[in-house]
Order: sequence, then C-alpha cells, then structure tokens
Amino acid sequence: MCLGVPMKIKKIEGKTGIAELSGIEREVALDFVPDVKVGDWVIIHAGYAIQVLDEEDALETLRLLEEAFRVSGKVQGQ
Repeated sequence: MCLGVPMKIKKIEGKTGIAELSGIEREVALDFVPDVKVGDWVIIHAGYAIQVLDEEDALETLRLLEEAFRVSGKVQGQ
C-alpha cells in the first residue's frame, strides 16, 4: 500500500524544500507543486510533495491516519 503523509513546508530552496511534521523534518522535491509557499501543507509521497492542501484538510487527514493506525494496532494485538 502506498501512503502520502501531510507535512508543512518550512523552507524552500529552488525545487527542494524542508517539510516538517511533529518535529521531524525531511528534504522533499517540489517539482510537482511549483506554486508552493513556506507555510503550505502538502502531501509527501516517496520524497516528493505531490499536492498542496489547506490546513483543515491536512489536519483531518492526520487525524484519520492516527485513528487508522490505532485501530490497526488493536486488531493486530488481539
């Protein structure tokens, strides 16, 4: 299964940026989101920002991912 994770862009240098989530920073390619700005939320997949999100959608996606992982852990731990 492929998974894209919302992260917030903290820094941009050319076509590369630094994205952050929960204190973890990753260098990401910005080729697919040419209009991205510092402070934007993006979906990161395989090291690439592939879509810009508004903050509400990003936070809802993170909430759903957290819930899915919590439920998955309970199922596997039974």
